[in-house]
Amino acid sequence: MRACFMEAVAKRVLLGDGAMGTMLQQAGLDGGGCGEAWNVDAPEKVTAIQCQYADAGSDCLITNSFGASRFRLSLHGEDARDFELNRAAALIARGVMGDDRYVLGDIGPFGGFLEPLGDTTREELLDAFMTQARGLAEGGADSIIIETMTSLEELGCAVEAARKVCSLPVIGSLAFDRILGGGYRTMMGVAPAQAARAMEAMGVDVVACNCGTGIGILDHAEIVREFRSVTALPIMAQPNAGQPELLDDRVVYHETPDRMAASVSVLVDAGAVVVGGCCGTTPEHIRLFRAALDRRAGA
Repeated sequence: MRACFMEAVAKRVLLGDGAMGTMLQQAGLDGGGCGEAWNVDAPEKVTAIQCQYADAGSDCLITNSFGASRFRLSLHGEDARDFELNRAAALIARGVMGDDRYVLGDIGPFGGFLEPLGDTTREELLDAFMTQARGLAEGGADSIIIETMTSLEELGCAVEAARKVCSLPVIGSLAFDRILGGGYRTMMGVAPAQAARAMEAMGVDVVACNCGTGIGILDHAEIVREFRSVTALPIMAQPNAGQPELLDDRVVYHETPDRMAASVSVLVDAGAVVVGGCCGTTPEHIRLFRAALDRRAGA
């Protein structure tokens, strides 16, 4: 039987998984399709993807629920199924990971702006995120991961939602970009140290970075160092497989599994205790991450 997630991160480095969207498209999802609907309509395809990550050595699987808020689902006419799709996402990952490894229930950005920049009220967004978190918790998640956020206000809303409906630990993860003149900011102008302080004040259990436009594993190590300079909380990092490029109507990432795995120790040395991959990373990336972390642990 597994220890609780927070006990595990206090004892050893945990390996996450890689990209879900990349793998869904390889499995036949149409561009712009609703991959979260597959949690109910084609669960065997989601299971097959997550089994590849589990077989590659992931200690943690992130649920297929990144875009499963009612706001994102409404673009596909699936908003009435928000609770069902989130619960199913956690059930699938739980079935793959069994009682030995961890399921992180995924909440991504809702795809708009809160008032006054947009039309969505905080109360509406809070309710949508609460439904997601409730479904993920009921499906068996060990933690809630709120990822690829750029706004502290939206992240804070999601943290509050999770706290209102469950007692699971919460991971807060922002997406940073490299800026002219050096350093990193989210699209909404948030710097890593500012983000870490704000997330700690929100009461998150793990601070994290993922995704980002045009930044890779060494950039994430710099962000992790900035986090560590201002917080003692556990840190998670999920870099992309480098800069995406459009080739023959396909998005291609050029950071190979070998090259990324060679730098995994840099993330750990910087202070990350959970490492995984984001856009463009595959089960082969994770398999080599596992080998690198195991070599490090045995050193």
